[in-house]
Amino acid sequence: MTGSEEIEVIKQLKARYFRLMDTKSWEGLAAVFTDDVLVDMTGEGGAVTQGAHEFVRVLREHIEEATTVHHGHTAEVEITSATTANGVWAMEDRLWWSPGGPFRHLHGFGHYHETYEKTADGWRIKAMTLTRLHRIFD
Repeated sequence: MTGSEEIEVIKQLKARYFRLMDTKSWEGLAAVFTDDVLVDMTGEGGAVTQGAHEFVRVLREHIEEATTVHHGHTAEVEITSATTANGVWAMEDRLWWSPGGPFRHLHGFGHYHETYEKTADGWRIKAMTLTRLHRIFD
């Protein structure tokens, strides 16, 4: 596979991440990550989480009851070896909670900073950090 083809596969992986999160397909979402993924959500007031199933468990606690829409844009993906890559994605998300939730609505903008690893099952997200540029709460 050429570098361009590998980048396209990684873009498809990230597209699955957004779709599976928004459709609450938790088992499928866990499969986009390496088993030992490191996820840093400290910029969101969260924590650093180790492990795909642990991250999905934490994510479910925060958004399972919310309606969510996540979009990734302007991917910058660089293949760094035959089995590793780095990426930065501009993102926009909208989240709506029912009455009694932490907020009524969040509209956010920022970036995902990621590393990827090519495993026996294909490309997976190995590390992910979300940084925010702006948030609108109402």
